[in-house]
Amino acid sequence: MKVLVADQKLVTEVYPMEEAIQTMRRALTVLAEGDVVMPLRSYLAIPGGDAVMGLMPSFMGGLEAVGVKVVAAFPANFGTEYDTHQGVVLFFDTERGLLRAIVDATSITAIRTAAVSGLVTDLLANPDAGDLAIIGAGTQAHTHLQAMQAVRPVRRVRVYSVPSKSATEFAERESRLSGLPVEAVSTAEEAVAGADLICTTTTATEPVVLGDWVSPGTHVNAVGAYTPATRELDSALVARARLYADRRESMLGEAGEFLIPKAEGLFGDEHIVGEIGEVLTGKAAARTSPDEITLFKSLGIAIEDLASAHRIYEVCRERGLGVWVEIGGAHFGAAAED
Repeated sequence: MKVLVADQKLVTEVYPMEEAIQTMRRALTVLAEGDVVMPLRSYLAIPGGDAVMGLMPSFMGGLEAVGVKVVAAFPANFGTEYDTHQGVVLFFDTERGLLRAIVDATSITAIRTAAVSGLVTDLLANPDAGDLAIIGAGTQAHTHLQAMQAVRPVRRVRVYSVPSKSATEFAERESRLSGLPVEAVSTAEEAVAGADLICTTTTATEPVVLGDWVSPGTHVNAVGAYTPATRELDSALVARARLYADRRESMLGEAGEFLIPKAEGLFGDEHIVGEIGEVLTGKAAARTSPDEITLFKSLGIAIEDLASAHRIYEVCRERGLGVWVEIGGAHFGAAAED
């Protein structure tokens, strides 16, 4: 049986941001409609540091797809030649459980995470929003700039990161690639002052953006933190904002941005306005006034990876792209006779 092996270069070629945004729209709609099985991700903490191995299984009806992302998150890779997230997405069919694709997870994670933020920004941000602040200067900063450009008329970009050299290098590189004026600034406060779009894409464990800095009408995508004890935004900002989740269960179990101010007594579970899929299906309201602060707490969920791998498989099969190898498929006894 032929199995697709899609490397990082191929994924970036066949899965452009606009396509990824539409794929995420379909996936999150299916989630809201209930045709998904998706337990919370599980982690194995690797001794001696803050690195973890994560397992993210899921099933999606309609696509007849089941699979798992296996990803190693190594924050210490930031600033090296290696991405902080390494792994693969395995896509199986649901008719016989046959493995159909092995897809690089570094590229899928980079693209689909930003694509979800792009979709959410299109749903929640003011139509004329275009003054963008990016906190962090790694892979997600790069793909989030692409995603914001795909859905809003971005006019100006300010970036802040530690170390400052990474922000300077990001600004120089992205100015060339995007054709936009990208400016490296010396503080996070300077980056977000007057911005109406904010994307936080850091490895921070404590707040790097405070509520007092954020202007009315701003939309925020909080992407970097993904554990109950870590966050990029302070409690005041989360309490001020209309808060949206990719999935409630993930928010209630994993999001420090939500769990820490909840424990402080600032709000309860009702503070979550809805899931993004519920906005797409009309079950939850989007922005209700131009002056509201809207906040999407991105945690990344397994169906986003599975839907991406499925789409990449379809494109490669249709176009005859990628490397196809024989893996499994036949009953062992029958295979031995052959």
